[in-house]
Parts: sequence; C-alpha cells; structure tokens
Amino acid sequence: MGKVALVAGATGLVGREILAAILADDTYVAVHGVGRRPLATTHPKLTFHVLDFAAIPSLPAVDDVFIALGTTIKVAGSQPAFRAVDFDAVLALAVAARSSGATRLGIVSAMGATEKSLIFYNRVKGEMERAVSRLGFDSLVFARPSMLIGDRESLGQPGRSGERLALIFMKFGALIPANYRAIEAVRVARALVHAVKTAEKGTRVLLSGDMQAS
Repeated sequence: MGKVALVAGATGLVGREILAAILADDTYVAVHGVGRRPLATTHPKLTFHVLDFAAIPSLPAVDDVFIALGTTIKVAGSQPAFRAVDFDAVLALAVAARSSGATRLGIVSAMGATEKSLIFYNRVKGEMERAVSRLGFDSLVFARPSMLIGDRESLGQPGRSGERLALIFMKFGALIPANYRAIEAVRVARALVHAVKTAEKGTRVLLSGDMQAS
C-alpha cells in the first residue's frame, strides 16, 4: 500500500514545489495539505485543511510530513511575530504530526541555523531544529538552503532585495562556494522529498551545496 503525506506551507515558494513533487509521486496515495488560508491547487489525491497554527486540532493519520513554513522579520513585523511562525508553528505541527503516527519528517530550515548564532533569524531556526529533534521521529531531515530563487510574484508575495542580488551574482556561480550560491526552490523541494522518502533512522542535514544537483 502507498503512503500518506502531509505538507504544511504549500502556499510558499518551497512548499509549493514540495506539494507538486509529492502529488506527482506514486509513492503517495493521499496527501493532506494544511495552511492558514485555502489553497488554489486541486488534485484527486489532495485534501486541504485550513487551520490555526496556534491551536492545531488532531491531524489525519499520515506517514511522511513536510514542513515548509517560514517568514521574515520584515514581513512578520517583529521578532516575536517571526518566532511565532518559524518556531512555534513549526514545532506545534511537528508535535501534532507525531501524535498522528508520522514517523518521517522533513523541514525547510535555513543555512547557518544554530541555537548559538548571534543572528536572531539563524538562532530561531537552530532552536527549532533542536526542539523538533527531541520529538522522537524515526527519521528527520533538515534542509538548509542558501538564498532562494523562485517566482514569488505568482504567489502574490513581494520580491526580496537579497534574492534580486542573488540573481545578479548567479553568473559568478563558479567562483562562489556551493553552500553559498543562490538555489532554486524546486531543487530544495526535490532534494528534501527524496531525502525523506529514502531516509534511514536518525537525523540528516541537507546543506545548500548538496541540493544544487537535485
């Protein structure tokens, strides 16, 4: 029998690509999407649930979970608001998914994630990774991409100055270490889906350079 997957953050740059990859994968016979607003995508395998991340109800029984939630301090409006998404919501979803029977989890984190970082963004990502690591998943994969490249306009999201700069520097890609090159969202999604599907027991970190060939 095939597997059941859950995807959180499918309205975002990487989450959209994760959902597309899973819907096209015969490994998964059913896919549950969760988010704060309805999803325009429809598919025979897809059931979407609108929910409040601050009060997550019981989730359907699933096997593999993919979380691609994330914002920026500028968009969120403050550090506490940023943390509410990138730490609180991610952890709450992971806890709920574990309770629903999920054994494999893949999360989109960020390059430089460490709880010891002096940079607030990276520190929150690192604290999230540590907290999720304690939940008891059989297999856990963290994807740590560098600057993301993708079509934010089609998602109704504003462009980011850092990403525009990354596009300019792409022509010098051979001179930039692989982990620091800008990376397309679709490559991150493909690498994470593959890593979760083939994961052995334990925790794995996908660095940005590792995902460039996906």
